[in-house]
Amino acid sequence: MPFDPYLALATLQRHEVRFVMIGGFAGAILGSGVLTQDLDLCYRRDDENLERLVAALEELDARLRGVEEDVPFVLDAATLRNGDSFTFQTTAGPIDIIGTPSGTNGFHDLEAAALDMDLGDGVRVRVASIDDLMRMKRAAARPKDLIHLEQLAALRDQLESKEPPAES
Repeated sequence: MPFDPYLALATLQRHEVRFVMIGGFAGAILGSGVLTQDLDLCYRRDDENLERLVAALEELDARLRGVEEDVPFVLDAATLRNGDSFTFQTTAGPIDIIGTPSGTNGFHDLEAAALDMDLGDGVRVRVASIDDLMRMKRAAARPKDLIHLEQLAALRDQLESKEPPAES
């Protein structure tokens, strides 16, 4: 499936799902040069939001990613409530939903400093702050996260100094 984050985000918005965008795509929206081919979301875990999230994922024909198709999986609010992190393949490409990202206390923690971003065509999303993205990358500590951490730090420094980003 081609990666179409705008389709995924528009679908989530239409279903009124509460989430904060995290990960590489969030960094890219804020100005990072890191390319990504998936969408990472920290979702609010109350019952009403879980039901809306299930409806959006069903509309996107979500299937677990990285497992055999015959592995039993029921996409419902109870399943999401009993888990924390899920990786899906959808008609909009890969979507990872994470209840409690590394280094955080979840949705309410991240939403406090999240930025409201207009992506165009009526799609508005909450995006984790650069500091929170850095906190998650630092806590995950995978080699790719540590590289991205350096890039996010440089981006934060540019934004704080109000200098235009360097031309590539």
